[in-house]
Amino acid sequence: MPAIFNPNRSDRHTWRLSGALLIVYLVWGTTYFALDVAMQSLPPVLMNGARFVLAGVLMLGIARWQGQAWPTAAQWRASALIGSLMAFAAMALVVLAQQAGIGSGLMATVVTTMPMWLALWTRWGGERVPLTSWIGLVLGAAGALLLALEGDFSTTLMGSLCAFGAPLAWSLGSYASRRLNLPPPAMASAAQWLLGGLLGLVVAWWWEPGARSVAWAQVSAASALAWLYLVVMGTMVTLNAYLWLLKNTSAALAGSYAFVNPVVALAVGVWLAGESLTGWVFIALPLIGLALALILYGRSLTAWVRGAHAALAGLRAARRGKRQTTPAG
Repeated sequence: MPAIFNPNRSDRHTWRLSGALLIVYLVWGTTYFALDVAMQSLPPVLMNGARFVLAGVLMLGIARWQGQAWPTAAQWRASALIGSLMAFAAMALVVLAQQAGIGSGLMATVVTTMPMWLALWTRWGGERVPLTSWIGLVLGAAGALLLALEGDFSTTLMGSLCAFGAPLAWSLGSYASRRLNLPPPAMASAAQWLLGGLLGLVVAWWWEPGARSVAWAQVSAASALAWLYLVVMGTMVTLNAYLWLLKNTSAALAGSYAFVNPVVALAVGVWLAGESLTGWVFIALPLIGLALALILYGRSLTAWVRGAHAALAGLRAARRGKRQTTPAG
């Protein structure tokens, strides 16, 4: 049984693991809505770059207050790679895909391929990924696909390329954060966000239409509040929780948020936007639940099945031996 639900292990690590998963599952499910609100009056790439720069500055202050040393040259390079992939490339590609004409349903479905990419890099890197986790990842993606069926599945070639590139970049950054030498957590987050955010600001300043001429006085209060929510909850709280999960649990479990977030986003849409539920939801939710069960309990289930099989084989052998030793009537 995984430590997160093991009643015999109520230690600090167990609570941190369960708390980090809960934060990533719930908060990132609400950021879909927050992003839509923030982009109503802010250029997306500029908004995202500024989000990570501010979060990086704040996290840098926290790291220095905690007495953490500045990163070494090698750690700066590793942080630049991860920040470029996750804070800049993955986020920017999602925005570009939407601008290039990809439908919301297809975008939501493509994003759920991220855990499978991460599991693939993990396997190629020499870590074992159980078969039950692979099955769970496929079932989770299928459930998310059913949730997205009511969305728009239209696309263009450029939109498709950007959409598939986003989870690819995020998964590569996630894998790199598991393997590369990084400074302590707060300083690692600060370095990654600052470098990725600054790259986003540079790209937005030179290439994003409207980035140089933003009428800040006309930015709505709703967009500003949504942006602050993304800085504090979406980045400083939840992204830190995700980065911790990447270091402290399996790749499949860390990436399982991709299946749960659409469920939370759906609940937020029903609650805040008056969206309606369709019959697909009641098929998708059990699939996602089964996927999570396989990812969480797959190894325990496999061990139980093997143990039961061995016990049955032993019982059959004992019965055969008993029949052979029983004297004829």
